[in-house]
Amino acid sequence: MRIAPQVVLKREQRAKLVAYARRRRTPARVVLRARIILLATEGKQDLKIARLLSIVPRTAARWRSRFLRDGIAGLEHDAPRPGRTPSISPDLVRIVIAKTTQERPSHATH
Repeated sequence: MRIAPQVVLKREQRAKLVAYARRRRTPARVVLRARIILLATEGKQDLKIARLLSIVPRTAARWRSRFLRDGIAGLEHDAPRPGRTPSISPDLVRIVIAKTTQERPSHATH
């Protein structure tokens, strides 16, 4: 069985995470992340955290490792994602824009 790395918090970090976990206006995903880290500081492993919070163990492991790597800032923001690959090439977009803005269709005003 794999043992998750230990999480140790400074006083300021703990206060901020507790505030996140209790604040009403904090986004739900940040509340969950704060709770994961607070449970991790109590020595709980990812499987136990997952059971307590009704999440998958991989989620607990992800946020534990991101907190250890980036601190509280790593919990506040999601990682950038690549997005969907465009279905129209940039060249075709330029051609369509040029045709619609620079050329007049025959037998039409626009």
